[in-house]
Amino acid sequence: MANMIKVGMADLNICRAPDAITTLGLGSCVGVALYDKNTKIAGLVHIMLPNSKEVRQNQNKAKFADTGIDLLIQMLIKAGARRSALTAKIAGGAQMFAFTSNNDMLKVGQRNVIAVKTKLNSLGIRILAEDTGLNFGRTVEFYPATGDFVIKAVGKSIKTI
Repeated sequence: MANMIKVGMADLNICRAPDAITTLGLGSCVGVALYDKNTKIAGLVHIMLPNSKEVRQNQNKAKFADTGIDLLIQMLIKAGARRSALTAKIAGGAQMFAFTSNNDMLKVGQRNVIAVKTKLNSLGIRILAEDTGLNFGRTVEFYPATGDFVIKAVGKSIKTI
């Protein structure tokens, strides 16, 4: 019987098929699934903020795009994934609230998506699919057996990317 491994906010974990991995409540946060299709090992990080250097006194590396993705890669390699085989699928980064100000600092979802894409690009990890932006929250499930990233949102059809 396969297990569904839960990843909390500002957290990360890994799994191997037949198990799957999920995170709930991605609003402005971004879920980043990294996957080695040959070993069927996958990991998921729930990114809350783009850059660890913008926040003082926070030791939680999983919270940030610049540190969480690196930590997830380390865990995947330790579990037997090959660094050169890793690919990504991402979801989240919504603009959950309307702001009258045009201040980019308030656009956390957009900033998170940009930071995640920039980090993955700098590491040479290809993004195979994404479901980002807009104005609604998402719950995601990643299935290493198939590589499916299932995205659920209230009032929306279930999407698989």
